[in-house]
Amino acid sequence: MKRFLILLVLVVLSVTASQALAAGQKAKPAARAATLKGEIVDLGCYLGHGAKGAEHMGCASKCIAGGMPMGLLTADGKLYLLTLDHENADPYNKCKDLAAATVEVRGQLMERNGMLALDVTDVKPAK
Repeated sequence: MKRFLILLVLVVLSVTASQALAAGQKAKPAARAATLKGEIVDLGCYLGHGAKGAEHMGCASKCIAGGMPMGLLTADGKLYLLTLDHENADPYNKCKDLAAATVEVRGQLMERNGMLALDVTDVKPAK
């Protein structure tokens, strides 16, 4: 009888633990393809004091080269974190050379907890 009770307790604990683990896992947000137009900004200076535009190009280039994350600021004021596509880093790295430029960026649009991001798959100067 003791063995049966111990086995029953272990089964209940195992089922409860697996249900708690499943409930704690969040579904990955669906990414969707998008092409966005905007200015590439370094997030440190833009978020810190609103720095952007041609007059900030030198500083933005230096900050991005030093490892500061990049963002894409659209005409409607939305800010997207630019992320590296793990299958092809070239388009993301090309963005580093386009600080303060207005560009068209194509990639997978993502959002989590209010943060917008674009996994960069292509970039070109805007027309």
